[in-house]
Amino acid sequence: MVESMPMKKKTLALQAALTLTGLVFISGLPAQTAPFPPLEPDPKAYEFAGRRTYSWQDIGEIALWVSSVGAAGAANAASQPALIRDAAAELLAMPDLPPDPKARGEFVLTFVHQRFLKGYVEHQTRLDELFRTGRYNCVSSAVLYAIFATAAGLDVQGVMTKDHAFITVNTGAERIDVETTNPIGFDPGNRREFHDGFGKVTGFAYVPARNYRDRAPISQLELVSLILTNRIVELEKRNRYNEAVPLAINRAALLRDRRESETADSTNPAFFADPQRDMTDRLLNYGSSLMKSGQEARALEWAALAGGRYPDDDRWQEFTYAALNNLLVKFIRGKRIADARASLEANAAMMSRENFDRLETLVLDAELVQRSTGIRTTEEAEAVLLIIDDARSRGVLAENRARELRDFIILKEGERASSANGAREAISYIESAIARYGRDSQLEKAINVYRNNRLAELHNAFADLYNRGDYDGAGRFVRAALEEFPGNRNLTQDLNLVERALQKR
Repeated sequence: MVESMPMKKKTLALQAALTLTGLVFISGLPAQTAPFPPLEPDPKAYEFAGRRTYSWQDIGEIALWVSSVGAAGAANAASQPALIRDAAAELLAMPDLPPDPKARGEFVLTFVHQRFLKGYVEHQTRLDELFRTGRYNCVSSAVLYAIFATAAGLDVQGVMTKDHAFITVNTGAERIDVETTNPIGFDPGNRREFHDGFGKVTGFAYVPARNYRDRAPISQLELVSLILTNRIVELEKRNRYNEAVPLAINRAALLRDRRESETADSTNPAFFADPQRDMTDRLLNYGSSLMKSGQEARALEWAALAGGRYPDDDRWQEFTYAALNNLLVKFIRGKRIADARASLEANAAMMSRENFDRLETLVLDAELVQRSTGIRTTEEAEAVLLIIDDARSRGVLAENRARELRDFIILKEGERASSANGAREAISYIESAIARYGRDSQLEKAINVYRNNRLAELHNAFADLYNRGDYDGAGRFVRAALEEFPGNRNLTQDLNLVERALQKR
């Protein structure tokens, strides 16, 4: 009796699931829906920007506006311009106001500290709050000093460093620094009154000037704009990006016509935030906050709206790509492939060709995985293979990924063919695929498995004929099998066996 050979059923390539590739997902906070921030500046920003010169009254008016614009619940500051005018009149009427510019500059510093400045608070940058509470920081005190010093006829200019602001007074003979946060901060480094431990004046002491590295002069209007800059920074520290947006828009509108005449020796330092770029930063930060809260679709709406109003192609392109990528990944992971395709097409006009192709690869890959795993017929397999071929030729699908997807489909179709019609049909199908796409180790490995299965089929059929005593039929069968597998050792042994049986008959 001839024993049958065991049949192998599966190829190794099909034991691993086909997976999605290239996905990057950013999770975030619970989504919240709120109206978009306004994109148009307060009309006053354009009005102030259009003034050709700025008096001390103008600087006071603008400083109060930048302090209160966009502030929720800001108190009515209608009386504060009059407060500035009255205080300036009071200063100018003082009989001991010195005529000498240097002495007058120091006198004004003493005046504003006695009249308004009560306590230093690092983040209190608003002039309206200064008038209400007496609390101030370097920016609000510098703006206040600039107003009254200019009203007193002094030539003053703002100065800023990376993290500080102060004033210089031009006496004609020299420029003198004024550290406005300190009541004895006029010309730091020179003589100052010295108090002993009991508060008694005993003489003079040396007050060293700060090490103002990388200092740069700025105009009075630019100095006032630092109030907006500081307010923006504080809002973003508290994740209130939506409130920071209109402040940045107003700052950009206010400084849209920055004039060199305002800052004769300005070096336009890098640490003075460029108004237009800073505005775009705030627009993008708000959009990023939408993404972080899981509102990618809203982020895309914001990009279309804000990017259309304030274009910056490269930066909005980068943002749009990130937002759309995250949205597509969400859909794909939720198996909402049709929604991913629809979103990609809906936002195509916002994308560069390169970025669209990258996202097209993401969606197409998901579509191909979905279709590949759902193949039921040879016709369906061929349709997906044609899509892969087209995507590869367009450069949308990388060759290694195309090969991975093709192999999965071909091996799956080979398995189907084997189950339906035997190993020979699977061999024929995979051989035709190799002829079509070139040598492939996975497909060649599968062919070897199917060839072993086919040999097992042939041997078992031979064994059935031999065991029933049909030696003539067994001989004819094994000779035909050797035409299919010339020189195969097992089939040759089967032939020798049946020939000996025929000789004995």
